[in-house]
Amino acid sequence: MTVNGTIPPQHLTAVQRVDWIDYAKGICIIMVVMMHSVLGVEKAAGATGFMHVLVAFAKPFRMPDFFLISGLFLALVINRDWRNYLDRKVIHFAYFYVLWVTIQFGFKAPGIAAETGWPHVASLYLESFIEPFGTLWFIYLLPLFFVVTKLSRELPSSTGPSIVLGAAALLEMAHVATGWTVIDEFCARFVYFYAGYLFADQVFALSDRARARPRAALAALGIWVLVNGGLVAFGVGEWPVVSLALGFAGAIAIVTTATLLARMRLLNGVRFCGEHSIVIYLAFFLPMASMRALLFKTGLINDIGTIALIVTVAGVLGALAIWRIAIAAKADFLFERPDAFWIAPKKVSARLQAAE
Repeated sequence: MTVNGTIPPQHLTAVQRVDWIDYAKGICIIMVVMMHSVLGVEKAAGATGFMHVLVAFAKPFRMPDFFLISGLFLALVINRDWRNYLDRKVIHFAYFYVLWVTIQFGFKAPGIAAETGWPHVASLYLESFIEPFGTLWFIYLLPLFFVVTKLSRELPSSTGPSIVLGAAALLEMAHVATGWTVIDEFCARFVYFYAGYLFADQVFALSDRARARPRAALAALGIWVLVNGGLVAFGVGEWPVVSLALGFAGAIAIVTTATLLARMRLLNGVRFCGEHSIVIYLAFFLPMASMRALLFKTGLINDIGTIALIVTVAGVLGALAIWRIAIAAKADFLFERPDAFWIAPKKVSARLQAAE
């Protein structure tokens, strides 16, 4: 069942989907694949291409909007008992992290061992449970956000949310850099996740206004493109306060863009990617790396930007192809948590719209 953005998240049932949410998640996951693809290609080539501009433009909001969207539907489940909550919001992501970090090591281990030896490979694998490995840090961090947000509800309702939001904003502006991914990314991203949870109704209302007034929404997007692009070009996009403002402005822009696409029913492929964002996130590394290696080995294309674009497309489509192959091969466990790894009763019909 598909609904538009007029229904606040607390009134949604477990089988309803919100059209613009899937578009927003699709935009986010494509930008994530693009970033890894472009930077990987440019590092291998020792040069930059035209895709570098797009990655730089998206940097201020690429992850903030993903985390904000991830928090939008938390109100649906946050009041559940701890057993059910931990099952859906911690065990769920822990299963996929352990599985896919093992798969990634399976592909990368021979190369690492050739350079540093197998003992170092074993050490890196164990370390990956403390320091998130490669592209998987997002699903490592989400469970921490879910747990911290639920624990924060023990604070007084009159002041607790303001204190948590204010502290999270200060952490983002502090640009903490300890060298540990969990600490640094928690400080940099939690404010967006918590804001998504806290202001879900306002985000849905914003979507409603964009849907009702598309011309005004397009005009606002035009202004945002100029401001975001200008600040990035002048190198001030990562300044304290500015980075926070651009993160929220970009997240709002993605909500608006997604709403307009849903309104006009355009780019259904983006929506499909959003519906299967977890599939793409988990599996894109393999087709991305394979296509990059193939293009550099054959030398058929010399333009760095074109190579990066092809690698990005390969990452997205290749991940979806792996998913379809896994289904056909009865290897559903790659993308669906088996019954043995549930600690709470499984509701077969449930299709929560949270960023899972």
